Amino acid sequence: MDAPRGIGTFLVWDYVVFAAMLLISAVIGIYYAFAGGGQQTSKDFLMGGRRMTAMPVAMSLTASFMSAVTVLGTPAEVYRFGAIFSIFAITYFFVVVLSAEVFLPVFYKLGITSTYEYLELRFNKCVRLCGTILFIVQTILYTGIVIYAPALALNQVTGFHLWGAVVATGVVCTFYCTLGGLKAVIWTDVFQVGIMVAGFASVIIQASLIQGGINTILNDAYNGGRLNFWNFNPNPLQRHTFWTIVIGGTFTWTSIYGVNQSQVQRYISCKSRFQAKMSLYINLVALWAILTCSVLCGLSLYSRYRDCDPWTAKKVSAPDQLMPYLVLDILQDYPGLPGLFVACAYSGTLSTVSSSINALAAVTVEDLIKPRFRSLSERSLSWISQGMSVLFGVLCIGMAALASLMGALLQAALSIFGMVGGPLMGLFALGILVPFSNSIGALVGLLAGFAISLWVGIGAQLYPPLPERTMPLSLETYGCNSTYNGTNWMTTTEVPFSTSAFQVHNIERTPLMDNWYSLSYLYFSTVGTLATLFVGMLISLLTGGRKQNVDRRFLLTQEDFLSNFDIFKKKKQVLSDKSHPIEDGGTDNPAFNHIELNCTGPSSKINGTRL
Repeated sequence: MDAPRGIGTFLVWDYVVFAAMLLISAVIGIYYAFAGGGQQTSKDFLMGGRRMTAMPVAMSLTASFMSAVTVLGTPAEVYRFGAIFSIFAITYFFVVVLSAEVFLPVFYKLGITSTYEYLELRFNKCVRLCGTILFIVQTILYTGIVIYAPALALNQVTGFHLWGAVVATGVVCTFYCTLGGLKAVIWTDVFQVGIMVAGFASVIIQASLIQGGINTILNDAYNGGRLNFWNFNPNPLQRHTFWTIVIGGTFTWTSIYGVNQSQVQRYISCKSRFQAKMSLYINLVALWAILTCSVLCGLSLYSRYRDCDPWTAKKVSAPDQLMPYLVLDILQDYPGLPGLFVACAYSGTLSTVSSSINALAAVTVEDLIKPRFRSLSERSLSWISQGMSVLFGVLCIGMAALASLMGALLQAALSIFGMVGGPLMGLFALGILVPFSNSIGALVGLLAGFAISLWVGIGAQLYPPLPERTMPLSLETYGCNSTYNGTNWMTTTEVPFSTSAFQVHNIERTPLMDNWYSLSYLYFSTVGTLATLFVGMLISLLTGGRKQNVDRRFLLTQEDFLSNFDIFKKKKQVLSDKSHPIEDGGTDNPAFNHIELNCTGPSSKINGTRL
């Protein structure tokens, strides 16, 4: 498809900038493959040898979940539905505090590689297997969308080759994940965050120069009703209100930050627990920065196209393409800058995909291979981890091909996370916060939560909610001096939001659809988590959960919270993880943990403490 005349196209320099970004990422991978004696053990490969510090890990956490879906999706979201999206700043704060104070202490003191090891320690093998399989399916699905989405949007606007881009990103990612392991993933992410900020900055600066300052942009947004921060409507059916974002968003994102292997694996790879918590809190600041950038980009989009919306005027075929369209529109005189923006979108993709691949390898090795084949040496485990990275890299590219058949991006991605992440988070919450929960309760709870959230999620895909629920704001095309032969002025309320291929058209709306299926997509996760928690507690009480005695280490205890203040008490022991003497072979300080190194696997060690 030709890019419309009047906006720029991709030039040699843009390809050079883009290729340079891929090349530097690959070089970082090669460097970490050989630096410091290479990847000797699977622990080196999957955990960076537990020697990381807070700053790079924080940047890496930010990069992974700020994928291209954020770079392309959020500005378009703000352009269409207004700046209420920025309420997510409050959500991020809650998410980070919950992750750092509830989930991190337990995972860190147990010194595990895969979060699902915890499920076996706390419940039993069966629960662990369920969690692992759910995670693998969810991550491969999500990664496919993340690779395909930006490739499509950029292809349609800039003529950037679609499958070339998909395969290039997939291959480069797989390459540096396989060679460099977690260290390479973390350091390439640091580099990619830099690129993302640069890409956003170039758009914002140029837009405010063209439009005549940030004030003009904000005024335009205000006049267009885009600064709609105060929507306190408690109705859970409205897509974005203060409450759906703060409550629903907190659940959705905590399931990503608190218990998702790709995130947890990173902050557990820090030197000490203090560093791990710091990495989360620094990451909060970075999240706020990226959010501010993407909201500003969305407002610049509106300011630029307030009287000629490219989407209604059929210049772009999907909202995700608005951002690349703007870039080619305003940055066409600066060779290399559109390329920087594409590199920015792809950095998002690369970082997400690489962390997914590394996490999938970790989970497969720790949860599926180690327990079966006890006799494997560390060296062969390291080779197996690398083989797994290649395998999952290929699988994710395959998923991208499948994703090309699926519809609207941001929503699809987040609803997958909601549907699977919610019940999983409920499962971990049961283990960490509810002392009397047992394995029967956990399994039944997980299944119940999963069934309910699948029901809502799939229902919402089949029967998308009505426009008065999603509340898109008006977009005008009266300023387009093109030969547009429709009505002069047209609002886009009649464009259906979900472009899913499986939609069921013109059917009688039943109360079930108007109420249950119209639930805000942010609440899918909340429903799943609460269902899992509630059912799990009920069943555990009925099956004698009060009688079991659970090892204290598997629960969140008062000491975990109070140990935050150890730094003020004893200046000498800042580095030590706990202020009391270490007994039991150093299980409390995972850096010196005999359970990790023991080939027979953690389960046989701790079997005695569990019923």
